[in-house]
Amino acid sequence: MTLRVAVVGSGPAGASAAETLVKAGIETYLFERKLDNAKPCGGAIPLCMVSEFDLPAHVIDRRVRKMKMISPSNREVDIFIEKEDEYIGMCRREILDGFMRDRAVSLGAILINGTVHQLKIPQTNSAPYVLHYHDHSTAEDGVGTPKTLEVDVVIGADGANSRIAKAIDAGDYNYAIAFQERIRIPEDKMAYYEDRAEMYVGNDVSPDFYAWVFPKYDHVAVGTGTMKPNQAMIKQLQAGIRARAAHRIEGGKIIKVEAHPIPEHPRPRRVVGRVALVGDAAGTVTKSSGEGIYFAAKSGRMCAETIVERSNSGKRIPTEADLKDYIRLWDKKYGITYLVLDILQRVFYRTDATREAFVEMCSDRDVQKLTFDSYLYKTVVPANPLIQMKITAKTLASLLRGNALAP
Repeated sequence: MTLRVAVVGSGPAGASAAETLVKAGIETYLFERKLDNAKPCGGAIPLCMVSEFDLPAHVIDRRVRKMKMISPSNREVDIFIEKEDEYIGMCRREILDGFMRDRAVSLGAILINGTVHQLKIPQTNSAPYVLHYHDHSTAEDGVGTPKTLEVDVVIGADGANSRIAKAIDAGDYNYAIAFQERIRIPEDKMAYYEDRAEMYVGNDVSPDFYAWVFPKYDHVAVGTGTMKPNQAMIKQLQAGIRARAAHRIEGGKIIKVEAHPIPEHPRPRRVVGRVALVGDAAGTVTKSSGEGIYFAAKSGRMCAETIVERSNSGKRIPTEADLKDYIRLWDKKYGITYLVLDILQRVFYRTDATREAFVEMCSDRDVQKLTFDSYLYKTVVPANPLIQMKITAKTLASLLRGNALAP
């Protein structure tokens, strides 16, 4: 037999899954609803993703080596990446996603420009899943031609509002709302953002997250995020970040307005039967930083690698237990990372006092190095005991000075 796998969604999660599957000789169908989709996203990726996923230079708009942290009182702390060959990549999602999808297709993935609207669950362990979808490739009415496809395994990479997750009753999760404006600013002001990004914290820009100004190819992305209960405030918070950054984006023209949900934790069930969720559909976005691109791509690849291994490169149909190995491996590798970032968000994003303490702490060079090493390479580089004690003491001192430990 030849295993048939449908990957629904062709962002970094779906594209990396499809690429891994076709390289193993597995028959792979890659669904994408909108081929020119420009997903609302800050677009920051760590250095390790560039090498790990073999990304060419043209998908990286900017190489950020300076980060400015700005506290509620407008105290500014500059953070620098010391090594010349290290940087945070800034991408436009339409460029990154298009490249990763096209590469998977060039390797043999069968691209279907269609919207999956129903997944029929089989009654036996060997019967196929049936995807009902509208094919948009020749549609002139905007709806598409109704079609079906039978496969043995389904990977849901269709984002926070995943229809695949709903089909398998994967359960709900809390989510944040991100709102972003792409603003084209004058050249002299754009020069300031040549290799610099900014993060703003404060109740005026977000009561539970942060706001940002990230440089892109010929514009900056200015945005903010907040948990769902504060969704009604999102435009007020966006006005807050525009006001805080006004002197640096003065004269700018808004060229695009974007908004999207961001998962706040994994779904209760990420594998059901022979269906696995990856990326935002699974809830792989991290707390504190809101990072999702790398973890989406990594989850797609790890899921596909598990399918390849457990199916003997497509010679047998994997079971639910087989697919759950992907979840076990994922949680073992990244569970602590998610826990630590969750704690950091709960501690430092609570009040303006804790945010002031957070920015103050970021002025320490040892904290900066540990933070960047962890972000760029996704491995916490152990500091020696003296440095660890120093960082802990400075963190507590910052919290105490800002009265941030008060209930």
